[in-house]
Amino acid sequence: IGLACALVLAGPAVTARAEEPTLSPAQTVSVPVDDAQIEAALEKLDALTQDALERSGVPGLAVAVVWKGKTVFAQGYGVRAVGDPAPVDAETVFQIASLSKSLAATVVAGKVGEGVVRWDDPVVDHLPGFRLQNEAVSEMLTLGDLFAHRSGLPDHAGDDLEDIGFDRAQVLERLRLLPLGPFRDSYAYTNFGLTAAAEAVARASRSDWASLSADVLYRPLGMSRTSSRFSDYIDRDNRAFPHVRDNGSFESLFQRQPDAQAPAGGVSSSVNDMAKWMALVLGEGAFEGKQLIDGDALFHATTAQVISSPQHALDARPGFYGFGFNAGVEPTGRVTLSHSGAFALGAATAFLMVPSLDLGIVVLTNAEPFGVPEGLARSFFDVVEYGAPTRDWLAGYGQLMAPLMAPVGTMAGKPAPLDPKAAGPLVDYAGSYENAYFGPTEITSGEDGLVLEIGPRGQTFELTHWDGDTFVFEPRLENAPAGSRSLVRFERDKAGNATAVWIEFFDENGFGSFKRQ
Repeated sequence: IGLACALVLAGPAVTARAEEPTLSPAQTVSVPVDDAQIEAALEKLDALTQDALERSGVPGLAVAVVWKGKTVFAQGYGVRAVGDPAPVDAETVFQIASLSKSLAATVVAGKVGEGVVRWDDPVVDHLPGFRLQNEAVSEMLTLGDLFAHRSGLPDHAGDDLEDIGFDRAQVLERLRLLPLGPFRDSYAYTNFGLTAAAEAVARASRSDWASLSADVLYRPLGMSRTSSRFSDYIDRDNRAFPHVRDNGSFESLFQRQPDAQAPAGGVSSSVNDMAKWMALVLGEGAFEGKQLIDGDALFHATTAQVISSPQHALDARPGFYGFGFNAGVEPTGRVTLSHSGAFALGAATAFLMVPSLDLGIVVLTNAEPFGVPEGLARSFFDVVEYGAPTRDWLAGYGQLMAPLMAPVGTMAGKPAPLDPKAAGPLVDYAGSYENAYFGPTEITSGEDGLVLEIGPRGQTFELTHWDGDTFVFEPRLENAPAGSRSLVRFERDKAGNATAVWIEFFDENGFGSFKRQ
């Protein structure tokens, strides 16, 4: 009140002249940037990219920059697949992984602008069967809550089900079984939480998600090489293949099929198309003079809704998340919009936009994540703001990303026991086991030992004896990088018959125990 009175009393003496633009203190930045600096940074981008390609060894990548609504740089580097000379170009289609979330938020903003839904609509209004463990939370949970990852669902809820072949409807139905953290007071990144919200919007729009995305965003924006269907990606002639590091070199060994979580991670696109989308976002929903997405609806998606990265030190900046976008602050004070995407089976992507400069960069790669797209994007913006990179960003992000590719399981990397206890007769372990979350699993005994079969598609894992009633297997899935090793421990009654089996790999949320039927 005192400050308000002081300003009133001061009158015209503190009022800016009408012709002078007035910025709030929250919009003040410490380092000015003019057009010449951006132009100079664009001239250096090719060298920065070549350096990133050579240092990382990734098979291929593509980069695009949009500035003042125009694509001012778009180029491909390297090859689409190891062993094939076909080059990456600006039209090469990549799986963009979690950059899909930001595109999904843009689609939802489009429907919010049309009045079909609101960000604060309860999900059950449009998806009546969707429930979480707490019924009160289920009734209050909004589209925005799920797009901001503040539902209380555990981190990456449902990803383990997708790993073993469950489809979207099956995963969403089983989310009700998972324990919840504090509602709207905790952040946990959940692909299938966001997917549930997107599915609700599609239902409200009387469409399926892939068609809705094309109708609302891809076709109006001219993103002709973008799709939320895996089949479209596979059918492209000019597409990048996923690669993982195997014995020190990159190989295309796996193909991620992400249709189950398409709104959160299933989009494929080119950098030319992604540049159009960045121009739309930086233009607050307008592209080439036409308002395609309501600016107010998009504003809510691109502004901070929850603290995603609390301060780890007194002098550290916190991180924020909007609805499908990271909202951050540069050391210079400039606000950023960003997101990374990663498939452990062979994709790494990132975009970084600075609205005050009307400038954005997107980097798509065809290799497992270890910081290349983030490092290159950050290096480019360092050159924009400071004239040169302020640190080795590739190395820095490489350290940050390393845990994503770390093997899982307590036995990962450990030698087998030197004098293990003998197992019982293998036939004693064979049988049908089940729990509510993962459903049934079959343990079969054959000439080569025990085999675990699980999931709707009957995925199998060979079990190797470890010690006594304990066995191990080595999963190689999206959520189990190379070198992972899971314990499998049987419980037997006095007669020697197995009564239950505990599977470490499936125990993250307490559902690792399967009872014999």
